[in-house]
Amino acid sequence: MKEKIYTEKDHHIRNDLIDPSALTVLKKLHEAGYTAYLVGGGVRDLLMRKKPKDFDISTSAKPEEIKAVFQRSCLLIGRRFRLAHIRFGRTIIEVSTFRAGDPTDGELIVHDNIWGSPEEDALRRDFTINGLFYDPLDHKIIDYVGGFEDLKEHCLRAIGDPTLRFKQDPVRMIRMLKFRARFGFNVDPKALEALDGCREEIKKSSPARVLEEIFRMLESGASEPFFHLLAESKILKILFPQLNIYFHEPIAERIYAYLKASDSMNAQAGYRTLDRSILTAAMIFPILDEELKRLDPPPHFGEIIDHSHDMIEELLTESCAHFPRKIRLRCHFILQTQYRLTPFDKNKRPRSRIVNQKEFIYALTFLKLRALIHPEYFKTYEHWKRLSTKRT
Repeated sequence: MKEKIYTEKDHHIRNDLIDPSALTVLKKLHEAGYTAYLVGGGVRDLLMRKKPKDFDISTSAKPEEIKAVFQRSCLLIGRRFRLAHIRFGRTIIEVSTFRAGDPTDGELIVHDNIWGSPEEDALRRDFTINGLFYDPLDHKIIDYVGGFEDLKEHCLRAIGDPTLRFKQDPVRMIRMLKFRARFGFNVDPKALEALDGCREEIKKSSPARVLEEIFRMLESGASEPFFHLLAESKILKILFPQLNIYFHEPIAERIYAYLKASDSMNAQAGYRTLDRSILTAAMIFPILDEELKRLDPPPHFGEIIDHSHDMIEELLTESCAHFPRKIRLRCHFILQTQYRLTPFDKNKRPRSRIVNQKEFIYALTFLKLRALIHPEYFKTYEHWKRLSTKRT
């Protein structure tokens, strides 16, 4: 596709919405004689009048050349995909070198460090809406893939043959569902057809990358529609076979209610999203609670500990994505502690010293999430919150 340039009169992007650190990086690379653009999701979000979470940059400078420009503030990372992280206090700007690659090669991408031109870099990206470049110094958008028009039409379209692109990097299928859930875009029929034929390819992806995409969606404020799509597409069945069973039973309604409540809390928190152990517990608690309520007589606390442990092992460890031990342990604490904060026996007085536990704040936050679904728990939440405040 022929390169298209969109100037200030064609778009509404204002440079004061761009992180000053990103503008500094772009300016320094230009002054050093390199081409450099704002790329990907940052450009997409600015065009959609959303505040970008990240401001990534692509440049003609190779990693070592980027390091030479920024010196001590620059850290080179990655093997599969060599990147530069440039630090400004707590802010990190990610800078990549323009990549090249054969977009018609259906082999799984294992290494991605072949340097190329801006056009080659755009053509190897996943979707047209993520293939746009923006030069803040000239206030122009460079479009090699038709992403500017697709964004206006709310169309999610793969760059090139979607079947080949999904085979090159199966995580792109999850990303397609992610953008559909977040933005409500219409998906190109060819991409939907390719997903049906390629879903098993997801098994070839790095478990760490898959899990990171799942967590990002749990944090995104759109986890409820995302998991609807993940279940409908049958990718959930491949990634989490045991968890998937419950998403096709009546209990699914309760799971989605918890995901929706976590979306609400994440939206209120802005960029301070809920801890990943809390988001994980939101998927498991409704299933655990249903199981425990079926027991007669009601289980004692030791049984609750065993049941919650076994459920985490069943739903999370027997999957394609390997949950970190720290998240699983914290999730276990959150789940079992709910039955101390709201015990089955209403006459039993909970032990207040539980607020001294290091991880109590996570269990308390989860109780607040439960109260969004069951408002009768708000008084209980406020009670425990007061107790925890007194102890701190």
